[in-house]
Amino acid sequence: MKSSIVKRSVIIGGHKTSVSLEAPFWYGLRDIADMRQKPLSVVLHEIDAARDSANLSSAIRVFVLKHFRDQTIGEQSQREGGHASSTFISNDAPALS
Repeated sequence: MKSSIVKRSVIIGGHKTSVSLEAPFWYGLRDIADMRQKPLSVVLHEIDAARDSANLSSAIRVFVLKHFRDQTIGEQSQREGGHASSTFISNDAPALS
């Protein structure tokens, strides 16, 4: 099976770097940037500035997962009258948005 890892050159904070992510994470990241009406480079800079010691690709994956997880939990909470919760990703993790 062929890997769906896509390597792209990006500019973050004025510095060029390369990031390797699976295609669905690139699509999700682009969707988030579009929803926030921000250029992808700005969203990447925000992720980079908020990350601790994790490598950038990992920080992006967690950011995308957290965004859509929070969105799903919010929708579930609205359906359940504000009582939905999840422990998949710790709520103690630093915010990346």
